[in-house]
Amino acid sequence: MTQITREAVLAALSKVQEPELHQDLVSLGMIRDLKIDDGNVSFSVMLTTPACPLRGRIEKESREAVEAIGASKVTVKLDSDVPNDGRMRGLVNAPMRNAIAVASGKGGVGKSTVSVNLAVALAQSGARVGLMDADIYGPNVPTMMGAPSMPTPKNDKLQPAESYGVKMMSMGYLVKPGQPLIWRGPMLNSAIRQFISDVEWGELDYLIIDLPPGTGDAPLSLAQALPLSGVVIVTLPQAVSLEDASRGLEMFKTLNVPILGVVENMSYLTLPDGSKMDVFGQGGGESMAKHYDVPFLGSIPLNPKVRIGGDTGKPIIISDPESDAARALIKVAETVAAHISVAALSGNNAPTIDVI
Repeated sequence: MTQITREAVLAALSKVQEPELHQDLVSLGMIRDLKIDDGNVSFSVMLTTPACPLRGRIEKESREAVEAIGASKVTVKLDSDVPNDGRMRGLVNAPMRNAIAVASGKGGVGKSTVSVNLAVALAQSGARVGLMDADIYGPNVPTMMGAPSMPTPKNDKLQPAESYGVKMMSMGYLVKPGQPLIWRGPMLNSAIRQFISDVEWGELDYLIIDLPPGTGDAPLSLAQALPLSGVVIVTLPQAVSLEDASRGLEMFKTLNVPILGVVENMSYLTLPDGSKMDVFGQGGGESMAKHYDVPFLGSIPLNPKVRIGGDTGKPIIISDPESDAARALIKVAETVAAHISVAALSGNNAPTIDVI
């Protein structure tokens, strides 16, 4: 049997490309813990996100590359190390590697649904995830995540609630149920800053921020207080929703926040016979993404179980992970994570500016 050397294994793996970054695994430093015992070879591949949508392909190609040089047994372990986007977040007392806002131009498009399921999907993949409910006037995250209360503060720090592996903070924890918040901009700005600086988030791979609809004080305050890795724009296919979503997208472009892409929610309803009904129109989100030359992250079908999951505190990727909506939401999460990793490692994040 041919003697297998470390050099031969690395040479074989240098021919395996990371599909998103278009560089080989060895040059990217993704091969770790390489061990050779006669014909048995084992190593770890350090992915840029545990939610990597192409992890199966990377494992298969790595295994085949080493088998091709004569290894009798190849053991591939997939691990992950989420890269930091390089942005300075001075208000946070622990590393927060990436901050992703979820926004819309108008209410009622399912922005909170996308935020909640995005956070849960990333947490299920193995990432450390926080979810900040910045929709100060309509905080729905506690209900949708089945976490109606938060722990007692410690050492003058608010302790986030936790559900499905996601740490959460929301104004819903700090006011009585049904109590309206009649606040002007400065008070809202102060609340958002406190959600960043006065909460014991710990180290996070991703902080998902559920923004209120529109282009008002909340997104401006957030962009000033917390440099964002990027923003996901949620829209419905219908023209009115697209008009408002376009305004939101333009606002974040003005603030120099990278646009991660567009999600089209409630795209279609699957009927019992398998056909699809376009309740709110068709293809608007994808057309919008093409118009602005940003990624189209996916279409989320209209499914009654999504609403039921939000009302009962069980997101659909928990309550019915094999449903069409759950699969679509998981794919969106994987795509967002991949885009974030590529931007962080290639240095393509746009600079941020303070909003006065």
